[in-house]
Amino acid sequence: MRDTDSQSENVTVPRSKRRLLLADDHPELLREIQQLVATQFEVVGTASDGLTLVKMAEALEPDVVVTDLRMAGLSGIDAARAILQQKTCKAVVLLTMYDDSRLVKSALDAGILGYVLKAAAGEDLISAIEAALQGAVFVSRQTGPSTGGKSV
Repeated sequence: MRDTDSQSENVTVPRSKRRLLLADDHPELLREIQQLVATQFEVVGTASDGLTLVKMAEALEPDVVVTDLRMAGLSGIDAARAILQQKTCKAVVLLTMYDDSRLVKSALDAGILGYVLKAAAGEDLISAIEAALQGAVFVSRQTGPSTGGKSV
């Protein structure tokens, strides 16, 4: 008789990759972000402006959208509002160069769960996406001592 319990302990079932939609108006940075997240997530599309991002989110229904703050058409915050109203993804993470507590508040008020500084993307982006998938808020460490560097 086979011992199926001991066999099943040795079997690793691969977890399917979560689907991301990325947006940034700088093509080189968009490629770098794609490379950074590609080992842990499936990138289902990229956009270079806010209007295209909203349309792609509706069509592709990603798990998480990672977007730049300043883009043509719609800002990342305005695009996030539209995407979250459509209920086409679980969460939005904002990736920005602006270390400004007022922008953090605006982003969180819009329903964005992650605020990641581009300078800290290598350290924080994966953690922010993982936190957002769990419904937790993540703000980069550099944005100040009261909210920085952790999930809340």
